Amino acid sequence: MRPVALTLVLAFAQLFSVVAHAGPARDRLEAFTRGLDSLSGSFVQESLDANGAPGETTRGTLALRAPRQFRWEYAAPFPQTIVADGNNIWIHDIDLEQVTVRQQASEEARSPLTVLIDFSQLDRDYTVAEGRAKDGLSTLMLKPRSEDESGSLQECVIAFNGTGPVSMEVRDGLGQRTVWRFSGWKRNPRLEDALFAFTPPPGTDVIGEAIRPADTRPIRD
Repeated sequence: MRPVALTLVLAFAQLFSVVAHAGPARDRLEAFTRGLDSLSGSFVQESLDANGAPGETTRGTLALRAPRQFRWEYAAPFPQTIVADGNNIWIHDIDLEQVTVRQQASEEARSPLTVLIDFSQLDRDYTVAEGRAKDGLSTLMLKPRSEDESGSLQECVIAFNGTGPVSMEVRDGLGQRTVWRFSGWKRNPRLEDALFAFTPPPGTDVIGEAIRPADTRPIRD
């Protein structure tokens, strides 16, 4: 879980950077993203191997705020917090007492935790087809236009109901699948600044170096 957690988050991030053809699922996604400045919700993540055998199941919460801040928290069995503060990505493996930090790059900027509130980004990178409707859900089937060097994303299916995305399934280059099931979406909640800030706890090992924003000051005569 720990080694792939960020990979899964970034795979999830890229899935909404799409060219979506007209159809029920695309319409529902567009309606969901319209007017969003912040978003929060809960998820259950399930992993399956190439033979369909179940692996880990984890639960957690997510929050985002425009333009590129997000917080993704995994609970047991391996508690982990991933924070994008707009300049850096912080990954806190709580039971290992370890923090990894690196500069926030373009792939994190395309996170659904940010792209969900910027529908203008849904115009590149993927071929998209409307999937078969089932149980009142419409689906989008996504495949990357170019090869994913990490191998973390080969195909994805996102399911929507009348209020927004309810699940997403990702298949990687090894045939393994990860499924997220979402609940409790809150549109434009008031999110405190502290939610998107991170300070390593005392005694935690820190790997990497944070990038600090430039200190800009007004010019005085």
